[in-house]
Amino acid sequence: MAHRASGDVNYSFPEEMKRGSVIGNIAKDLGIDVKKLTSREARIDNEDKKKRYSDINLNTGELTVAERIDREGLCGKKASCAIKQELVLENPLELHRFILNIEDINDNSPQFKEKIIKFEIRESAVKGSRYLLDEAHDADIGMNSVQSYALQTSDHFILNILTAANGIKYSELILNKELDREQQKEVSLILTAVDGGTPPRSGSVAIHVTVLDANDNAPVFSQAVYKVSLPENSPLDTVVLTVSATDADEGQNGEVIYAFGHLPENLLDTFVLNPVIGEIKLTGVIDYEEESSIELQILAKDGQGLAGRSTVLISVTDVNDNAPTIMIKSVRLSVPENAAPGTEVGIINVQDRDSESNGQVRCSIQQNVPFKLVPSIKNYYSLVSTGELDRELLSEYNLSITATDEGSPPLSSTKSIHLTVADVNDNPPVFEQHSYRAHVQENNKPGSSVCSVSATDPDWRQNGTVVYSLFSSEVNGAPVSSLLSINGDTGVIHAVRSFDYEQLKSFTVLVLARDNGSPPLSGNVTVSVFISDENDNRPQILYPSPEGNSFMTELVPKGAQARSLVSKVIAVDADSGQNAWLSYQIVKATDPGLFSIGVHSGEIRTQRDISESDSMKQNLVVSVRDNGQPSLSATCALSLLISDNLAEVPELKDMAHDESGSKLTFYLIIALVSVSTFFLTFLIIILAVRFCRRRKPRLLFDGAVAIPSAYLTPNYAEVDGAGTLRSAYNYDAYLTTGSRTSDFKFVRSYNEGTLTSDLTLRKTQSAVDDLEGLEPEISGVFQVGGVSN
Repeated sequence: MAHRASGDVNYSFPEEMKRGSVIGNIAKDLGIDVKKLTSREARIDNEDKKKRYSDINLNTGELTVAERIDREGLCGKKASCAIKQELVLENPLELHRFILNIEDINDNSPQFKEKIIKFEIRESAVKGSRYLLDEAHDADIGMNSVQSYALQTSDHFILNILTAANGIKYSELILNKELDREQQKEVSLILTAVDGGTPPRSGSVAIHVTVLDANDNAPVFSQAVYKVSLPENSPLDTVVLTVSATDADEGQNGEVIYAFGHLPENLLDTFVLNPVIGEIKLTGVIDYEEESSIELQILAKDGQGLAGRSTVLISVTDVNDNAPTIMIKSVRLSVPENAAPGTEVGIINVQDRDSESNGQVRCSIQQNVPFKLVPSIKNYYSLVSTGELDRELLSEYNLSITATDEGSPPLSSTKSIHLTVADVNDNPPVFEQHSYRAHVQENNKPGSSVCSVSATDPDWRQNGTVVYSLFSSEVNGAPVSSLLSINGDTGVIHAVRSFDYEQLKSFTVLVLARDNGSPPLSGNVTVSVFISDENDNRPQILYPSPEGNSFMTELVPKGAQARSLVSKVIAVDADSGQNAWLSYQIVKATDPGLFSIGVHSGEIRTQRDISESDSMKQNLVVSVRDNGQPSLSATCALSLLISDNLAEVPELKDMAHDESGSKLTFYLIIALVSVSTFFLTFLIIILAVRFCRRRKPRLLFDGAVAIPSAYLTPNYAEVDGAGTLRSAYNYDAYLTTGSRTSDFKFVRSYNEGTLTSDLTLRKTQSAVDDLEGLEPEISGVFQVGGVSN
């Protein structure tokens, strides 16, 4: 049966119904669409969280019994047994309150406190004397409780049924015929209590009457009803009150003993009654939330069994002894970091079992978190976000919710909620460096590692997984993929091919880092690759000619002094840096102590003055070595002819022959000498004319270097300290026996180390004649100094 009262729906049904029994259709009664019960997560909440009494069928909207309901255990002797419950709907949050009224059924039989009721009655008792009997207790209420008593037929007693002010029915024996102890010392009776159920239930107790002498006065209490107020959670042994009863009889018949009437088991464990002085003490815990009032039945009996009755009413006052209870009704354990402020993430319910101000609760959340509690219906709060979330700054929150009541002193409780922030792909990969520089040795192996780039993405899982790739571009017209490759997972860059420093010294590529989010985000960084030089090129000797069929001879005046410049070895190296730093060394010489070579300049100078005893022919083998690791070298041979006079030139024939070992070379030398002799004659005539005009007719014999123009590669420029010519030496003229051209240039030297003017060869007619006469014998090369300006 269901009906509405003051906005609430009430259902009445008997106790002890089977689990699953239908109570009523709450969805129909409340006008709720049954189809939406599941989507709105309908559920039943009750104020007492110890037991669950009803469930809702989400398919039909029917309210069913969740578990066995024992009205007596739930409400005791209360006239009304109501369970307050709430139907909670979400999306949006909606609360409907309904009440379950549990109806009593006759499932308990009347019971007496004692198994035997004993009386001692004096024979002097007059007809009509009344003897109070213990009432029978029936846990049921109303008509299902004790309604009548029946007494076994007796000649001496009849039964009188009475109703107390609180509706309890009890009985008393009435002496209908005087007792005669001499005829009958004891009387046995059976008292039966019957309830009003259908069918009725009954309980019996034996009455044993011992006939004594007369005791005609029963104890009388000072008050028919005692009222006292007692705070809950009072300490043990607290004196509740002291009852008092008097008996007009004297002696043993007037001694009063106190005892409890019928009490439930829980009250017998809570209170104790001193049988002599009537003092009631607290021996257990009383709880206002369990029972706000307690009724105690007190009996006062004299020595002969006469008794008086009184009632003690204890009013339990509330104390703030219950902290608020926080219950999480629903919560989103994971909140996306892009959730807008105001997003509801949970529903909180707060309750306090205390009453009045002790049960008024304030709910708050800790500071400095982007969440707050918004009051909703009754004791419900919505937990909503208040600001933007960033998982990379803070990935989880431990929210502390505190509920405090308004009692004195106030009590509070705390509940923690753990929320995680779900990742959103809102961060692109970021490289650890703004740019990368990689150095690779030339002649590297293909597939070797060049460098490693690393990018991090603070996002989670696939949103933070970085994949590397090279930006499609070209380097010197070639695709970058033909030079480098990158491991997409590790960021390690490998060389695809071997590099040559002399062809490619450096290049720049762009590396992309992309995450696996949706949509993906990316970042890029510049990687500059520098090719390091390796000593893979030997020095190249430009002068003297390294070719095997070329024979070089330098003319050195006999009067050359120490430190005079004789010749110069010119070499270059295609490498760079220290790999191209050249050093020169004479590894073989006809006279090791006569000539020295500049370690870095390659200049060949005399170590001492030339003497007559020195051999006319001097052969040198010069080694040119670079500074690489390991170093590479090249060698060349020079022939030096010590002579002041062209008349001594015939000796060159044998030297040239011995050195070259080639008849063809010999013939070429003769042809060249012939042409040179003719040219020298012409040259001497011109010099003589210029000498006469200037009155300084002298020819500077520098003894410097003769360099064939065919050996000088146009690609090589002057480089100080690199093995090539210094600007201090300008070698403009040369003669060579192995030259493939007949062109001549005048030599001009500006180095202080050359021979002085005192050692020059005078140009006279006789010298010219000597040259003409010796022309067939010339087989070497002669360098003639230019005219001094």
